Amino acid sequence: MDIYKFAISPLLFNVVKTEPEWLHQQTIRSFNWLSQTPSSWVNQRLKKSLCLYDSRLEQNLFGLNFPNPVGLAAGFDKDGVAAGIWSNLGFGFAELGTVTFHAQPGNPHPRLFRLPLDKAALNRMGFNNSGAAVMAARLKQRKHELIGSIPIGINLGKSKITPLEAAAQDYLDSFRLLKDLGDYFVVNVSSPNTPGLRSLQDASMLSAILDLLQQENTTQKPIFVKIAPDLSWEAIADIITLAKTYQLAGIIATNTTISRDGLKTQVIDQTGKSPQEETGGISGKPLRDRSTEVIRFIWQQTQGQIPIIGVGGIFSSEDAWEKITAGASLIQVYTGWIYEGPMMVRQILAGLLSKLEQSGLNSINEAVGLQTKIPKF
Repeated sequence: MDIYKFAISPLLFNVVKTEPEWLHQQTIRSFNWLSQTPSSWVNQRLKKSLCLYDSRLEQNLFGLNFPNPVGLAAGFDKDGVAAGIWSNLGFGFAELGTVTFHAQPGNPHPRLFRLPLDKAALNRMGFNNSGAAVMAARLKQRKHELIGSIPIGINLGKSKITPLEAAAQDYLDSFRLLKDLGDYFVVNVSSPNTPGLRSLQDASMLSAILDLLQQENTTQKPIFVKIAPDLSWEAIADIITLAKTYQLAGIIATNTTISRDGLKTQVIDQTGKSPQEETGGISGKPLRDRSTEVIRFIWQQTQGQIPIIGVGGIFSSEDAWEKITAGASLIQVYTGWIYEGPMMVRQILAGLLSKLEQSGLNSINEAVGLQTKIPKF
């Protein structure tokens, strides 16, 4: 029996109702300690219990080797304090951040809420982090922990104090500090929790950011853009055009949604208000179908020529398979991992192997975009 899923999480979430951000901070502290003791008995047990290795799950994409397609999404390890532990938890890659050039405390508390009835979370964290310089110093100090590890991405955001017209320089300043320390980079212009940030998804403003970054990117690090699920198809098509123009490695689809459609939760315990009255982005199951639609659209518009990292509402191997066959080469989890627990990654990987066998496929790469490859009669 999965003790976390059936005993620990119901106790923490529904009975004790532990404050979400406090619990997250305690978890990160524990992972930070584990990441500094790579040869410990605990880490060896984690590897044995949570990791699943199979050559059919491996991929080489944009010059990086991924042992499996399941990654940790940005937002969990904002400052990179546990960068060395994620491979021991079964992940095939991990994304740090979101990090901004200027350190910032984020939005006022409370700013993170569970919606258990919806298997969702509502957050308005506001890019709370210690800043790019602190992350750079930490990653330099712990570089030995990451040697031979999984690919590590770094998610870049705009500092709240930076005016929108100076956003491109703000992203560039962070990139300059971190460009030698990440395996790939993500331009996050889609969080709903920094005022005006989503306006940077506009073609002209995003173009200015990508232009500066690619000029600086002399070592040709893979650069992605992360988009919102709430964009129109026309806006997504514009971003696809920019991705081609600036030779981006790919697109991450999607960030959290500002939609409140179909939520079962009527009142949030911490505030006594409904989700409709609270600002912030929704992640988890309510996002699943829309993020998959966006993935499918990008795949079809690009004929599979631009790699997609799919994220949003993944709780099971069926959810993962749906996103991969819609067009995602890689997927990321966060909210699902919180609800389902540490065994989830291994369970997803085992399920994906079963799906490959059922479909007569030899590798996960063959499943990417499979939905659009199969003629429908």
